[in-house]
Amino acid sequence: MAPHFRLRKCGRIVDTIAQGRKCDLLDVGCGPATLRSVLADNIRYYGIDLAIHIPADYLLEVDILKAPIAFGTMTFDIVVAQGLFEYVGSQQSEKLREIAQILRPDGTFIVTYTNFGHRDSRMFEAYSNVQPLDDFRQDLARYFRIRRSFPTSHNWHGGQPWRRAAMAVNMPVTPSIPVVSRKLAVEYFFICSAR
Repeated sequence: MAPHFRLRKCGRIVDTIAQGRKCDLLDVGCGPATLRSVLADNIRYYGIDLAIHIPADYLLEVDILKAPIAFGTMTFDIVVAQGLFEYVGSQQSEKLREIAQILRPDGTFIVTYTNFGHRDSRMFEAYSNVQPLDDFRQDLARYFRIRRSFPTSHNWHGGQPWRRAAMAVNMPVTPSIPVVSRKLAVEYFFICSAR
């Protein structure tokens, strides 16, 4: 599966944070582990998901709504959760706490969350955790120090950019633009440290 826009942007963020250092990364809600394909060789990739289609020693099949987020007894330099927290329902705080427990003291947590205030917000039936972005940010701040947050992309119609020009404009770290981002940012990246 070809990596989509947000996943490629996340790969760039991870590589920038790692700065060439050897790092252990856990991808929570990894799907087919596509993030692994866009990371530099210095990143040791591990993933957990509800359904692992091609078993590998670096992947673990776990229903995180029924079991803690963990990969054995490992801790991680970087933990990534893209498009995950929209599906955790009332367990958001518990899952954030579990991630905080497996993040090394100098580690980084990279998480995305949908901007449900977008002018053309897409509400998928499977979403069980729909809330204003500021509410998500507030709960996140209980467990992590939020170093940065910025839009994944801006798009008039919602969804990830698919046109070449729109992708090129949105691929660098996209700044929050007062007033505009509240209505046109599709989702946000939050770059966090352990408390």
